[in-house]
Amino acid sequence: MRALLDVNVLVALLDASHMHHGTAMRWLEREQAHGWASCPITQNGCIRIMSQPAYPAPLPAAAVVARLAEAVVGPDHQFWPDDLNPVVEQTLTWGQVLGHRQLNRHATPVERA
Repeated sequence: MRALLDVNVLVALLDASHMHHGTAMRWLEREQAHGWASCPITQNGCIRIMSQPAYPAPLPAAAVVARLAEAVVGPDHQFWPDDLNPVVEQTLTWGQVLGHRQLNRHATPVERA
């Protein structure tokens, strides 16, 4: 099954000095045949984190975008657009949402029903 990578995993994959870079790379090598995905939320989060001055090895946003662009080239990656409207579309049974950790910062369901 294709995996939608978390922002933290994208950061670790793109930053060779990240403490979890090796772990992330080994996971990707092992799972790459199943494919991986990114979306606007994960890509923007990666750019935001890696370009902020507080990041241990900050880069200009354009440099992070260039790294990300290299990473997403190829048949193993798939871009998942963020086109879900949780208010209009009935793609989630809201009565089954038990808490805030089941939603991301933009109030979009983490998993589609």
